[in-house]
Amino acid sequence: MKIIHFQRKPVSLRYFSIENSFEAIRHEMVRAGFDVEVSICKYVSQGLFPRIYNIFEAAFRQRDINHITGDVHYINLFFNKSRSILTIHDCVFLKHPSPLARAVLKFFWLTLPSRRCAYITCISEATKKEILTNIKFPEDRIKIIPTVVKEDIFKFSVKEFNDLQPTILHVGTTPNKNLERVVAALKDIPCTLQIIGPLNEKQKACLTVNGIHYINEKGISNERMAVKYKEADIILFASTYEGFGMPILEGQLTGRPVITSDIAPMNEVAGNSALLVDPYDIDSIRKAVLDLIYNADLREALIQKGKANTNRFSARKISAMYINLYKSVFERA
Repeated sequence: MKIIHFQRKPVSLRYFSIENSFEAIRHEMVRAGFDVEVSICKYVSQGLFPRIYNIFEAAFRQRDINHITGDVHYINLFFNKSRSILTIHDCVFLKHPSPLARAVLKFFWLTLPSRRCAYITCISEATKKEILTNIKFPEDRIKIIPTVVKEDIFKFSVKEFNDLQPTILHVGTTPNKNLERVVAALKDIPCTLQIIGPLNEKQKACLTVNGIHYINEKGISNERMAVKYKEADIILFASTYEGFGMPILEGQLTGRPVITSDIAPMNEVAGNSALLVDPYDIDSIRKAVLDLIYNADLREALIQKGKANTNRFSARKISAMYINLYKSVFERA
């Protein structure tokens, strides 16, 4: 059984959680004796003709099991349906402000790709519900298989907590990452806000108005991202929408206490191993930050719970789930 993982072409050399996850999964599959290769699209998924090329290129690279690992859903147009699997990480494309754009994206990223695959996998119950809300697809052919983190990059490290001015790591600057509310919640709290991602003028103004001392980096590598986690005292991930929430696990693997949103799927991923907040309530976010700053026992408890929580998402466990699915598809095709 020859397995191929289709992946997007990265926009730049930077931190990508999807690619990290499937690289770790492939490593475990190869160790188990399976024949797995990766096919990266020749072109970045932007514009009509590059996407058309990606579709035809993928069609000629098919194997016994064709697995689109995410983001380039549309490339399965000419796949053997009975041997194809599509992983959908989230449905954020359905949040586009333009009704026309939403309709086009829904058709080419969800409706049409779903007609050309035997199974859909998604990384959380929240994403599964969102898929079923937007298309007709047999529920028993949507499998929830969580994502994993690269344990060889994000490693546990001990850090003395900075009581006077803790470094708070905030990953992502798109609207769902909720930066403006986080900034408002940190007003007058002595801290350094480490922001990963490009800042727009409105966000910069918000940081200035609230008097936040911050450091900003963007387009960083996996290795640099791992350094950012190690430098942090607290991981603050109060997102309003995610397909999963990788910074929760990456922070916990590094040994840092995590604050995240008490909404699906973040609360599904974190369980009782993080401080859960209402991402729409500035006071709720602020209280969680202050609780962590002034309660050393709470920090240590969350670090230990977080370490245990990451075991649920080990590459070995997740790769076994995919292998079982591949075997089922291969036998039925």
